Amino acid sequence: MGGEVVVTFSRGDTVEVSSDDEGFRGALYTAKIVKLLAGRRYWVEYDTLVSDEDEKKPLKEKIDFWHVRPCPPEVPSDGGFNVYEEVDAFHNEGWWIGVVSKVVIGGKYRVYFRDSKEEIEFEQSQLRVHQEWVDGKWVTSTQ
Repeated sequence: MGGEVVVTFSRGDTVEVSSDDEGFRGALYTAKIVKLLAGRRYWVEYDTLVSDEDEKKPLKEKIDFWHVRPCPPEVPSDGGFNVYEEVDAFHNEGWWIGVVSKVVIGGKYRVYFRDSKEEIEFEQSQLRVHQEWVDGKWVTSTQ
């Protein structure tokens, strides 16, 4: 009852990758699986992050399975977002988990990020409903 659901990805799959590194906690970056490695690890190539040596080549790195999840399905936010709603905001080349702190006139939102204690304004198109991958299912903060 309720065991860990492990998703195995294949070469070429588009996924989201999290990090425990300082300054990157709470962010998810889109990547492709380049290669499956021993020990439930993956070699990934990021869509938006670039390597330090050549600021044009996509960054590639080895990632443990627990940092990799499928890309979430799109959840319509036709009515916009509400204050205190948990969202993902596209910022600094990735999706960062935050909370809507203010609805601004003109379809904009102020989002507060707990980890960095920053508040930044975003267009609605830069936000998505926050979803967690739990036991092999997508769960929104409103569920």
